[in-house]
Amino acid sequence: MGRPISPAIRQSLMRLRAAVDALEQAEARRRANQRQTGPIETELALMQDDRARLATELDAALARSNRVENLAEDLTRRVDAAMTTVRAVLEKNGAV
Repeated sequence: MGRPISPAIRQSLMRLRAAVDALEQAEARRRANQRQTGPIETELALMQDDRARLATELDAALARSNRVENLAEDLTRRVDAAMTTVRAVLEKNGAV
């Protein structure tokens, strides 16, 4: 038969076995955490894509709004000018 294992070696083997068990448990926890964070990371990426899309749409809407506002201001100036011209013609012809 083989030689008997010394108490020091037996204790070292027990510590090694405990360390390997702890390492395996840590790896199992890491894998579980990774499975849980995977969907969260996917959702975050989708939200970031949505945010970028919405920001682009907002910029376009603001640009359209500014164009409409400028056109409205131009139209107001033209209507005012037309009204002034009509008043002047009416005053000239004594209609007012």
